[in-house]
Amino acid sequence: MLVIGIIMVVPFVFMISASLKAPADVFVNPMQIIPENIYTLNYETIFNHKYYFQWYWNSFSTVVLTVIFRGFFVTMAAYAFARLSFPGKNILFLFLLSAMMIPHDTTIVAKFMLYKYMGLINTHWVIILPAAFDVFFIFLLRQFFMGIPKDLTESSLIDGASHFGIYFKIILPLAVPALITMGLFTFIWTWNDFITPFIFINDIDKQLVTVGLEYFQLEAGKNYALQMAGACLIVVVPIIIFAVLQKYFVQGIAMSGIKG
Repeated sequence: MLVIGIIMVVPFVFMISASLKAPADVFVNPMQIIPENIYTLNYETIFNHKYYFQWYWNSFSTVVLTVIFRGFFVTMAAYAFARLSFPGKNILFLFLLSAMMIPHDTTIVAKFMLYKYMGLINTHWVIILPAAFDVFFIFLLRQFFMGIPKDLTESSLIDGASHFGIYFKIILPLAVPALITMGLFTFIWTWNDFITPFIFINDIDKQLVTVGLEYFQLEAGKNYALQMAGACLIVVVPIIIFAVLQKYFVQGIAMSGIKG
């Protein structure tokens, strides 16, 4: 495992090292991790780029709204499947699970036509609204909610609490690790998404940072040091968030996988 971990880290270390080298020195001695002379012009060029921080803000605001919308709708659906009884619940849940078997790429044309009809094309809502409902996280949180003792909800119902009250005051506070896990996955997946903004967003100033990096690479040409600097600035946000929330992430995965 240590050897595999080192192999996976090497490209990341090379990216950081190359971003601090002059363009002519990147492939002269690629395994020289620490450059003899730190070259900061790559980052200065990025900081002065016309759209780079606009792309950064577009990605950040889109990701935050996606996490909020998904957290609201997915948790309510998961609570309904875990605690409520209604006709056809199991059939509907199996139908939702079967939707996970459909490859994402096969629905792009249908999605484009639907989003165009709804007027979402070339807006950030084309990313936020479809991501608000995710079957995988409904399944994940349903398993977590089913692991919470039913006595808590049944006693609350006897005391006169509504399902919305139980959902907000009992279930959600107990499900913080699972919610953080969902939020972390959502943040990373949306932040790293390339296909969706590339297809559904047209204006360059509205693009997310992943697609913006592709345009940036076209402008930089064969300046690989500049490309590596741009890539480093993209990955720094997910790394920081994962480092801060790692404890809750592991706890949420463990509890949702064992219970239920």
